[in-house]
Order: sequence, then C-alpha cells, then structure tokens
Amino acid sequence: MTRIDDRFAALKAQGKKAFVAYMMASDPDDATALQIMRGLPDAGVDIIELGMPFTDPMADGSTIQAAGQRALAQGGSVSRTLDIVREFRRDDTTTPIVLMGYYNPIYARKGGVTQFLTDAVEAGIDGLIVVDLPPEEDSELCVPATAAGLNFIRLATPTTDDRRLPAVVRNITGFVYYVSVTGITGAAAANAADVAPEVARIRAAAGLPVVVGFGISTPEAAEAIASVADGCVVGSAIVKQIGEGRPVPEILAFVRDLAAGAHRG
Repeated sequence: MTRIDDRFAALKAQGKKAFVAYMMASDPDDATALQIMRGLPDAGVDIIELGMPFTDPMADGSTIQAAGQRALAQGGSVSRTLDIVREFRRDDTTTPIVLMGYYNPIYARKGGVTQFLTDAVEAGIDGLIVVDLPPEEDSELCVPATAAGLNFIRLATPTTDDRRLPAVVRNITGFVYYVSVTGITGAAAANAADVAPEVARIRAAAGLPVVVGFGISTPEAAEAIASVADGCVVGSAIVKQIGEGRPVPEILAFVRDLAAGAHRG
C-alpha cells in the first residue's frame, strides 16, 4: 500500500471524492513553489501532482507551457524538483505526491531510470505520470517504477476505445487519470454527462479509482465532475493564478474553494 492507496481508502471510508491539485515545480521560483506546495494540504488537497519542467510538454496548453518556461528560467529540473519534494517531506510525510512529466528528462538525467527511481523514492515521491510512454514501452519505466514501490499512473482519453483500454490499464496502479476532453490542458470545459459513462467503463476495466482532469476550473465544475468519478484534478486554473503573480494566500484560497467543490461531489 502506497500513500496514494491509503488516501483513496480513507476518502472512500469518509464518503468523499479526491481533489488533486497540479502545480509546476520551481514556478515562479523554488521558494514560492515550496510555500504554495506546503499550503495545499490545509487547503483541502488530497493528492499533489507536481510538474517537472520540460522544454517540449506535448500534452500541455499555453498556461502550463508558460509555467514550465518560468521554471526552466529559474533553473528548474528533475533534480531541483526532487529537492523541493525533500523539503516538503520535512514537515509532511502523509500527503501523496505524484510527479507528472515527460520521459526525456528522466532518461537523459545522469544515472538514467535506475538513479531517477532511487532518488524519487528517497525524496518521498509516491507515483509517476509520464505521458509520452505508451504501454508498449512499459519495460522502460512503468515496470521498474512499480518494482521500486511507486504507483505508475496512465492517462486514458475519450479516444481510448475498448480494444485499446486493456493495454492502457494493464500494468498501472494507484489510479487512472481520465482526460475529459480531446486536446491539451486548459483548452476546453469538461462535461459531467459525457464523463460519467467513460469513468464507469474505465473503472470496470482497471479495477482502480478513476480521477478526471483537463477542463475543470471552477468549484462548480469540480463538484459536477467529482460526482461522477472518484475525484478530479485541477491544474491550469491554479497555474494561471501563480502565473499572474497573485499572493500565496490568495492562491491557496482559490484552491480551497475548488477542493470544497470536489468534496461535495
């Protein structure tokens, strides 16, 4: 059982849905990112999804692309991301953390996959989302990550049909991240009526919680989507607040309203 598994079990016992908040490591700088991250649990965040800065984030829209560029300008990297997590873990040993990113920075880092997994576990990471590694490449990272004790989480999308779905969910653990819209982050609004049957289909195939992301930016949308899933993710709307330079307490108040919406779902 990982912290992610424990969190979903606890939420289920409470009759609550999970609220997952995404932010980019080192955005706008290491210190501010850490301050925001430390405030997320008290704002109602159940799982933190922490982005690793990368130059070519193919799944991300302009808001998160800009966050990545700000982070890279501050020296953001996989190693700096893990340093931020280590600092976070000095005060919080219970909140699950999922790293979200792309394979190139992991593969190219000194020591490659083996060293990355060793460092990630040591830093206190619980799960990985690496969006550009398909199931056919599970031996690259998914299988070793699971063996190291990490949850490997994969995206399912509106175009993941019944023929493809078994391969998508075969080796994953923790939860399935369902992309509610076709396209990139922050590009369109999620619709609960469209999402509900897809969540049921994916949950039946995976035997895991299904958390829905992309296209959720208000407490009302968080409530609607969470009501038909096991939880929801908000990313671009939070990152937009950070990019606008809003004070940390204001950002956390915004997150608190989103979390309250998800928990009503």
